[in-house]
Amino acid sequence: MFSIIQAAGWPIWPLIACSVIGLALIIERFISLKTAKIIPPKLLDEAIMVSRNGVPSPDVVKQLEQNSTLGGVLASGFRALNANPRASEEDLRASLESAGRQAAAQLQRYLGALATIASAAPLLGLLGTVIGMIEIFGSQGGNGGMGTVPGGGNPEQLAHGISIALYNTAFGLIVAIPALIFWRYFRGRVDGYLLTMEISADRFARHLHHLRK
Repeated sequence: MFSIIQAAGWPIWPLIACSVIGLALIIERFISLKTAKIIPPKLLDEAIMVSRNGVPSPDVVKQLEQNSTLGGVLASGFRALNANPRASEEDLRASLESAGRQAAAQLQRYLGALATIASAAPLLGLLGTVIGMIEIFGSQGGNGGMGTVPGGGNPEQLAHGISIALYNTAFGLIVAIPALIFWRYFRGRVDGYLLTMEISADRFARHLHHLRK
C-alpha cells in the first residue's frame, strides 16, 4: 500500500488528508447524532407532565436543557414564560423557533465539510491523474519518439506509469463514495430529527399557552 502511495506521487497526499478528515467527521457525527442525545422518546411527555401545575423550578429547567437537544428547545419555552408570564402564544412559538434554529445549526455541523470532501475528492484524483500523465508523457519524449528507435521512450514504462497515475483517480473515488453515502445518510437523519422537533415544539407551545398566568 505504501509503495502505491509513494508511486502515485504528491497529488495523492491531499486525498489521504481528505480520507482521514472524512473518517473523523463520520465517527463524530455517528456519536453526536444518537437519538438519546437529540430526541429522547419520552422527553416531551415528561416535560408536559412536570409542568402541568405550572412552570418548574430553574433547577429542573436547567436539567432539562442539559438532557438533550430537544430538551434545550423545550427549556427555552419555560424561560420565555418565566420572563413574561403573560406572553402570547406567538411569543412562545418565536422563542421555541429561535432555539430550534440554533439546534438545527448544531445538528448540521460538519455536514458541509463532509459534502465538500465528497465533491472534491474525485476532482483531486483527476488532478493527480492529469499531473501524472503529463509527467509520464514528458519523460517519454526522446529523440526518436516512444520506443520507435534507440534513445526513444519505453512503452512498458509508459504503461506502468499510466497505471500508477490512475491510482489517483481510483483513490479519489474510494474517498468520495463513502463520504457521499454518509453525507446523505446523516442529512436524512438530521431532517427526520428536525421534523420531530418541529412537531414537538408546536405541541409544547400550545401547552405553555395554557400555563400563562
